[in-house]
Amino acid sequence: MVRGALAALLSLEEDLQVVAEVDRGDQVLDRAREAAPDVALLDIEMPGRDGIAAAAELRAALPELKVLILTTFGRPGFLRRAMAAGASGFLLKDAPADELAIAVRRTMAGERVVDPVLAAQALSEGESPLSPREQD
Repeated sequence: MVRGALAALLSLEEDLQVVAEVDRGDQVLDRAREAAPDVALLDIEMPGRDGIAAAAELRAALPELKVLILTTFGRPGFLRRAMAAGASGFLLKDAPADELAIAVRRTMAGERVVDPVLAAQALSEGESPLSPREQD
């Protein structure tokens, strides 16, 4: 239900197009190869393969594809794992819909997009998930 709602919201944006949806993490790579998206929007918790493992698989097989994690699990450890797996961004599902569209655009442009509150928590709890350039 949430996936469908997010797809519908993003489809309302004139410059964004949802080209594929899957409900299992172990279907992500095959579908990405078929649909050739610019950005893959993944949840952490998916049956078959979690979103962080799917992100790592996507980055290894399709290095030009950007991965944006969107989740309810706003924990610094998940953020660090997602960034280590090659995710370009990490947002919480409770962010407003217009912020999601902006995050997708920024991710497509090559920027890293991280929930600011979660980034601050991650910085205070250990090694930063951001590169030195992004910390400046």
